[in-house]
Amino acid sequence: MNPALATPATEDWTEANAHLAGATPSEIVQWAVERFHPRLTMATAFGPEGCILLHMLAEIEPKVRVFNLDTGYQFPETLELRDRIADRYGIEVEMVGADLSVPEYEAKHGGPLYVANSDQCCYDRKIVPLRRALVGYDAWITAIRADQSRDRAAAPIVGPDPKFGLVKVNPLLRWTKRDVWAFIAAHDVPYNPLHDRGYPSIGCWPCTKPVAAGDDDRAGRWAGQAKTECGLHSLDSSQL
Repeated sequence: MNPALATPATEDWTEANAHLAGATPSEIVQWAVERFHPRLTMATAFGPEGCILLHMLAEIEPKVRVFNLDTGYQFPETLELRDRIADRYGIEVEMVGADLSVPEYEAKHGGPLYVANSDQCCYDRKIVPLRRALVGYDAWITAIRADQSRDRAAAPIVGPDPKFGLVKVNPLLRWTKRDVWAFIAAHDVPYNPLHDRGYPSIGCWPCTKPVAAGDDDRAGRWAGQAKTECGLHSLDSSQL
């Protein structure tokens, strides 16, 4: 490859992954800040993992730009958590919306598209806004864990994200659900109260249901469908 054409997304990250294999999530965040800031950003859906990363960024570099993909279908509790995060850490999470408001979008499609075609709804209201939000950045931090899904289990700590054309950093990749909630309890990290009401994984309100004890954490996402991912973290590099 012509060195003049090399970008962070085309680098070989094998050595970095070996270096970070034994690092704590906080150390991985520190490494990402040193390597990429100010061309580093973070997306959060305000899940418990994202709140932990916000806690870490507040201590390491609170100026890292953090954004949320505001689909227009978020739970009120999720939006209220954004305010609590700002009060606690002084970090104002930017809300990145879709091109059309929910009323405009539903009018265009003759009603809620999430009923007939949830994949297209996720693409229009999450994937497209994410592509726009990542322009101008070399890397983004995500809150995925390897034990959440098959696609996430295949992710490295740091590596190219061909779907979005930059580097993806996953500080919590090797953590478990127990690790997450132990950290939240130890550091009094704000979290969504819906987690205490049977919602282990929270997305848009029309497509998120509480789960029964013992069910997979993501069983309540797109309940009744084979779908478990909106497309942001799937291995498929196509639009969905």
